Amino acid sequence: MKKFGLTIIICSSFIAASAQDISKSIETKATAIQAKLVEWRRHLHEHPELGNREYNTSAYITDHLKKLGIEVQTGIAKTGVVGILKGGKPGPCIGLRADMDALPVKERVNIPYASKDSALFLGEKVPVMHACGHDAHVAMLMGTAEVLSAMKKDIAGTVKFIFQPAEEGPPGDEEGGAALMVKEGVMDNPKVDVVFGMHIESWIPAGDIQYKPGAFMASTDAFTVKVKGKQSHGSQPWLGIDPLAVSANIIEAFQQIVSRQMDIVKAPVVITVAKINGGVRFNIIPEEVNMEGTLRTLDSKMHEDVQQKMKFTAAKIAESSGATAEVIFYERTLVNYNNPDLTEKMIPSLVTAAGKENVRPMNWVTGGEDFSYFGTKAPTFFFYFGGMPRGNDAAAAPPHHTPDFLIDDSRLFVGVKAFCQMVIDYPKNSKN
Repeated sequence: MKKFGLTIIICSSFIAASAQDISKSIETKATAIQAKLVEWRRHLHEHPELGNREYNTSAYITDHLKKLGIEVQTGIAKTGVVGILKGGKPGPCIGLRADMDALPVKERVNIPYASKDSALFLGEKVPVMHACGHDAHVAMLMGTAEVLSAMKKDIAGTVKFIFQPAEEGPPGDEEGGAALMVKEGVMDNPKVDVVFGMHIESWIPAGDIQYKPGAFMASTDAFTVKVKGKQSHGSQPWLGIDPLAVSANIIEAFQQIVSRQMDIVKAPVVITVAKINGGVRFNIIPEEVNMEGTLRTLDSKMHEDVQQKMKFTAAKIAESSGATAEVIFYERTLVNYNNPDLTEKMIPSLVTAAGKENVRPMNWVTGGEDFSYFGTKAPTFFFYFGGMPRGNDAAAAPPHHTPDFLIDDSRLFVGVKAFCQMVIDYPKNSKN
């Protein structure tokens, strides 16, 4: 009996030592490629491409994966790239995702690798910039592929490296993004059991990680409101029905839905009217006004309730003036939901990668992410990764989607460590 107990202790010690050795190997390999990560990220930053048009970016990624001996699939959801790495042991299929697209923004940051590129967007030539950090996401996933390809014997299962186009939304009426990748079978052959993703943030200290179990990022809907009245001379409003006045009342009433009709203690709601188009001359009351905006929710029941209240409110306000109003919604993303059990099991992997003092929970956010569509097929875990120079004031950090957006890429290797550690740990943790 004593010998048996000793055997268990020895085996347990061996397993612990082995896990420490693998983590140390990840640390060494990820740190060693930091210069490459910066080189890749800055190359991509200097040569950004818009959604569904990431041709050169896809070729750059494909070339890298093929050099590593990874099986590559291209042309998924137009320009998407998928790498498949089979580990040395049986186990699950783990998806790792990075988005590739840039934005129609003119860069204003004075850096040597600033973008000077432009492209056609909806028929108009526009400047293009990586104003949301997707260049860093691609570089970190390329680095993860390099580290894991050198550790195949230690991987239990298969890793799918998913390089996704058009996260910011495809142009015009085109399909694209994560929804199209899922539609075209990226979660099959082999079937993906879990998907991990991260987003670099300009306001979180570089190398830090923040996360939230459950609902994390909001569902996003675009909406239009079409208000029809009766045209009249501006000097005689009583002879017409003013759709501009009706529209103003609808905008104000939408905010009453948020502040007076929804239980915002349960989850936040945001309704924003961002565009109003109506009228052609200073003294003509127009017949029609069109408004556009966005709805953000973090609870599916509230999402349904808000949509119905917006339709009812707009219609009744218009009716009270003799006008009509129609609200039409266009789904952009779902609620980005972190499976609570999965999140709890993977936190130790993040701690191993970044250090306990640099990993912390956060509140939900009203920004959206189409990573949420992968969650319709498998459990997902999405977290934030810091890109702000350490010691800087988070309140002064340049926001995403702006000309001044800037990140510190000196700790991208920590993101690589996080992805690699999760790949190694998940097969063991999923059995618990």
